[in-house]
Amino acid sequence: MKRPDLRALLFMALCCDMGLFAKKLISPAANLITEFLHIPGGIATSFSLMFLVIAASVIPLAGCASMMAGLQSMLALCLGMTGSMGLLAPIGYILPGLAIDLILFVSGRITKDRSSGIMAASIAASVTACLAANLIVFRLRGIVLLVYACTSAASGSVCGLLAVSLVSRLRPIFFTLKEAS
Repeated sequence: MKRPDLRALLFMALCCDMGLFAKKLISPAANLITEFLHIPGGIATSFSLMFLVIAASVIPLAGCASMMAGLQSMLALCLGMTGSMGLLAPIGYILPGLAIDLILFVSGRITKDRSSGIMAASIAASVTACLAANLIVFRLRGIVLLVYACTSAASGSVCGLLAVSLVSRLRPIFFTLKEAS
């Protein structure tokens, strides 16, 4: 697909917005779990990244997740939703987008079944966001970092399962876009 049509662009914009605002909605519930484990987070971020995975899986556009992550980072800066990362938040947004694109590209070359690629992309994006946040803000080490990364991977896998289900339902809507690529 060389150029996305208006339907694809609107879907991508909707996924960017839903990712940002869903994170705000799910954060209070996710904080109960992370405060119990005494780790910084990762659950709400995985849910937010799920929308990038969904859009990148449905829209056959190279670099879709990276482009959307860049847009999300600019929206987060403008809306003051950067959290503890501040001006370095674009790094925390763009790195998971790159991980999504990379995993979906490699899985597309290896197999035709996209569900395993969607699941792996969700897990990789969650762990990448966790490690980026750790590098920028938290500076955790040892067992605490391992628990943080494992929590992110577990929440990424749960969100990956949800993404696989949603993509299978959304893909027929965008089937014409797949034919054009």
